Amino acid sequence: MQLQGIDHIVLRTSNVERLVEFYHGVLGAQLERVLDEEGLYQLRAGSALIDILSTKGSLDSGGEPNYEQSPLAHVCLQITAASEPAVFRHLRRCNVMQPLKFETRYGATGFGRSVYILDPDGNTLELKLV
Repeated sequence: MQLQGIDHIVLRTSNVERLVEFYHGVLGAQLERVLDEEGLYQLRAGSALIDILSTKGSLDSGGEPNYEQSPLAHVCLQITAASEPAVFRHLRRCNVMQPLKFETRYGATGFGRSVYILDPDGNTLELKLV
């Protein structure tokens, strides 16, 4: 057996619309599949999926997310952009106002420039230029 990559991540939320809008409207993931009764919204991010799971859907077995105790440190998403300043301009236009600083970090594709941001539910995202 050999691990090939990340297939999908699942983010629990009590505000599906806000997270879907962020991952679609800000980061450009395409809404691919919706199982409304189950509370599952799947967005395409390159070869992987970002699953948004509603706490109000039938698939979720827990209560409200405890954002202070999440075991998720961060998720790294590969992005393309003309430049680092272009990424900053785009994020600011989308009201992502956290302090932004690109640094060189190591990941699945080797060393590269990346920046950390938070999604509306407080999940930490690393956006890595490829």
